[in-house]
Amino acid sequence: MVHDNDPLVRAVAGRIKTDLAGLAPRMTTMFTEVIPEFRHDDEVRRLMEASTESNLSAILDMLTLAIGLDDITVPPAAAEYARRFAQRDLSLEALLRAYRLGEHMFVQWTMTLLAELNPPTDVALATAARIADLVNSYIDQVIEGLIDIYESERRRWDARTDAARAAQVRAVLDADDLDVGSAEQMLSASLRGWHQFAMLWTPPGTLDPRAALRAGTGLLAAATGKTPMTVEVDDHNRWVWISSVARPALDTAQLAEDLRAHPNLSITLGEPASGLDGFRQTFRDAQQARAVALTGRRHGLTLHSDVALTALFADRVPEMQGWARRVLGALFGPDETAARLRETVHAFLDAGGSYTDAAARLHVHKNTVHYRVRKAEELLGHPLGERRLDVEVALLACAQLGLPDATRRVDGAR
Repeated sequence: MVHDNDPLVRAVAGRIKTDLAGLAPRMTTMFTEVIPEFRHDDEVRRLMEASTESNLSAILDMLTLAIGLDDITVPPAAAEYARRFAQRDLSLEALLRAYRLGEHMFVQWTMTLLAELNPPTDVALATAARIADLVNSYIDQVIEGLIDIYESERRRWDARTDAARAAQVRAVLDADDLDVGSAEQMLSASLRGWHQFAMLWTPPGTLDPRAALRAGTGLLAAATGKTPMTVEVDDHNRWVWISSVARPALDTAQLAEDLRAHPNLSITLGEPASGLDGFRQTFRDAQQARAVALTGRRHGLTLHSDVALTALFADRVPEMQGWARRVLGALFGPDETAARLRETVHAFLDAGGSYTDAAARLHVHKNTVHYRVRKAEELLGHPLGERRLDVEVALLACAQLGLPDATRRVDGAR
């Protein structure tokens, strides 16, 4: 059906189309400012932008080419974005809200352009009403398709049990002959950028452990500004990984501080790495850091970068304990006095031999550090400068693996 104001509708749409490259980013920026669920990582943000631009292009084609509503379908980029939204357990309401906000923004643009074209008032009002009606009909039709896509993907995603997801992650980690494309298809996630794995767990007896794990996932999302992928290993353990185009930037100090509010929750972090090999490496990092944390009864946040050396010995604690005993001699004693001396010497060596810096770290007087260092050297039987590397490694193992009594709990750490 031809309308008298169709030429003006096409003129307005044509003006908008010339600035499409600039308008789409403005719209996506508005989404991220207004709707928290739209603050995505780099990869999903690009898909969001492609979805927005494809919808704008489809609307403009409809207005300029008189495409009938019966021929309108959900653009492929918009359909894929809705699937990603469902996979990340983001709300359908947020997705639909964005479409209505976008509709409002588009109509506002047309009103501004009509004012610039300055047609007679009655023509301008009729044209604005015509555009608003067409755009609203487009949005209604696309939303109907999006709801089906979102709910179908949500059902499909939920049908993949957590055990199956864990098995798929394991297959990607263990199958050396698996190519990137096959691995991505298996995980329904991109593996071409950067990745950082985290392992979350709560001790047995924790009330509502799943709530604690969800809280930990939320802390990771806040610390990275990205939506993580998750795998429920069991009621007390969850794997989480962050993917992004650029190297993940995580505020570990803030994460450690926020984690204090959840005393029954522990998190280990692998080091960021790229590609399929990096996906595997950061998983192993987080797993090794977890072994150290469990063996040494470490709570809160443990970074692999902080325990990388002792992680090499986490599955050989008895041998490490025997070696550390030979290196440290009487300083390896299980009593509280020996433990305090080891802590002091460790801080002293880590401070580059500065009594003042060590005292500040330990919150004691400098003279106390002097005394403890002399006492430790007596127990060692030689100055700290002798076999310094061995002494430092042995002290590090004591601090991070909970020596000398770690062997009593090694079995429970595995």
